[in-house]
Amino acid sequence: MPLTVKTRRQRSRRIIVTLLSGLLPMLLGFAILYLQAERALEQSTRLTAEEAIRQFELMLDNTAQAARELLPLAGKSCIDVNLALREQVTRRPFVRSTNLVWDDTNYCSSLFGDFREKIEAGDYSNGTLQLMKGNLVTPDSAVLVYRIGEGQKGALSTLDGYHLSNVLRMIGRSTILMLQVGPHWLTADGQFHQDPLPALPVAQTRLGSSRYAFSVTAGFPEGETWRYMSSEYPPLFSLLIFFGVVSGSIGHFVQKRSSSPSHELQRALEAAEFVPYFQPVVHGDSKKWSGTEVLMRWKHPKEGLVRPDLFIPFAEHSGLIVPMTRSLMQQTAALLAPLSTSFESPFHLGINITASHCKNLELVEDCRTFLGNFAPGSIHLVLELTERELIEPTAITLQLFEQLHALGVMIAIDDFGTGHSSLGYLRQFNVDFLKIDQSFVALIGTDALSRHILDTIIELSAKLDLGIVAEGVETEEQSDYLTAHGVNFLQGYLFGRPMPGEDFIKALSHH
Repeated sequence: MPLTVKTRRQRSRRIIVTLLSGLLPMLLGFAILYLQAERALEQSTRLTAEEAIRQFELMLDNTAQAARELLPLAGKSCIDVNLALREQVTRRPFVRSTNLVWDDTNYCSSLFGDFREKIEAGDYSNGTLQLMKGNLVTPDSAVLVYRIGEGQKGALSTLDGYHLSNVLRMIGRSTILMLQVGPHWLTADGQFHQDPLPALPVAQTRLGSSRYAFSVTAGFPEGETWRYMSSEYPPLFSLLIFFGVVSGSIGHFVQKRSSSPSHELQRALEAAEFVPYFQPVVHGDSKKWSGTEVLMRWKHPKEGLVRPDLFIPFAEHSGLIVPMTRSLMQQTAALLAPLSTSFESPFHLGINITASHCKNLELVEDCRTFLGNFAPGSIHLVLELTERELIEPTAITLQLFEQLHALGVMIAIDDFGTGHSSLGYLRQFNVDFLKIDQSFVALIGTDALSRHILDTIIELSAKLDLGIVAEGVETEEQSDYLTAHGVNFLQGYLFGRPMPGEDFIKALSHH
C-alpha cells in the first residue's frame, strides 16, 4: 500500500520510528513476492511455449506426411495425380492444399490443377517451412507451407492458418503467444506480420522446435507481474500489512481476503445457482423438434447470468464438474419427466461430460437414476464427450461406456473435427453420434476447403453408420445445405436459442 511520507511539518521521532518499523517488513515482503511472481510467470510462459510447440509439431507431422506421400508422384502428369493431391486434403484435417514441384516449379495444385509458379528454396526457413499471408483462394488467411524435395522432385503441403491461430488462442489464453517462421510471425488473432518480432515486457520465453524450423514466443504485457501478485497473493499481502500495522498502530485497517474460484463454485453449487438451459435440436428433414441439448448456466446473485466459458474450466480443474452435472441432471428430470408420457417418440436429451466423469463408474448410477424418472422409452439420453481434457481408454473407461450402452445411453463426440482426439474416440469407444463443430457450419457457402472437410465428416458418419448433428446453424442456406447432404439433426439460433426451463416447456408444447 503506497504511503505518503512528505509533509510540511516535522514529524516526531516516535512517528518516524513507527512508520519505518511498519514499512521495512512490508517492503522486504513485497520484494520477495515480486521475485516469486516473476519466477511463476516465467515458468507459466515456458510451459505454454512447450505445449504450443508440441501441438504445432503434431499438426506439422500430419502436414509433412501428406507431402512425403505425394513426393514420389512429382514429375507425373497433373491430370494423373490431381485426385491423389485432393485425397490428401480430404483425409488430413489440417491440410488446406497440396502441390507437386518439378525442377523448382510448382506445376500441379489440389486447388487449381495445372499450375505454374516458381519456387525459391531460399524463401523457406531451413528449406522446409514458409509462413505466408495467404494464397490465391484465401489471400487474407495465413498459411504455413511445408516443402520437401529430392533432386528435381518436390512436394508442398499447406497448413491452414485458422488452425494455427486457434492453437495460439486456446493455449495462450492468459499469455501473449506468437508463432514465428523465418522473418514472419503469426498472432492469436490470425494476423500475419513481417516486421521485427516485438519484445514482450514480462517473462518473455522463446523456444524453437527441435524437429521443424519454427519457434514460439510467449510472454505477458506490461504490469502483468503486479496483476499476478494482486490475484494470487492477497493472503500474503494481508499478512505483510498486518505486520506493518502491528509495528505502528493496531487496527489501522483490515484487508478482506478474496475468495478463490473453487470456493465460489462450491458456494454456488450449495446455493443451487447452476441451472439448466435448453437449446432445441430439430430433425434435418422435417425441422420438427427431436430433442434438446441441456446447457449449464450460472445464475449469480450479483453478476446475473454467467457464461459457461468463464466457469466451466474452473469447475473441471477443481473437480466440481461432476456434482454440478449431477445437479443439472436432477433439475432436468424434475422439469421434463412429468411431460414424458406425452412424448410421441423418444425425445433426445444431450448432456455434456468430460474426462472427470470417466474416472469411475458413478456416472452409470447417475444415468440410471435420471432415466428412472421418465416414462419408459420416452427419451434417449445422449452423453456428449467434450475435448477440453483427453479421455484415456483405460479399463475403467471402457467398462463405463460398455455399461452406459447396456443402459441404453448413447454417446456423441462434441465439436467433431476440431480436437486431436476425435478420431481416437471413434476407434476406442462405441460412439453413436458426431456433432459437427459450428466453425465448419459457419463457413458453408464461403470457404471451399472447409466445405470439403464438412462433406468428408458427413461421408465418414454415413460409412460408420453414425447419427450426425450440425451445431451453430444460423441461416436458411446452412440448413438447406446440411439437409441436402443427409445430416440427421440440426441445432442453432435458426431454430432456437438456449432458454430457461419454463420457456422451453412453453415452446415445447408448440412443437
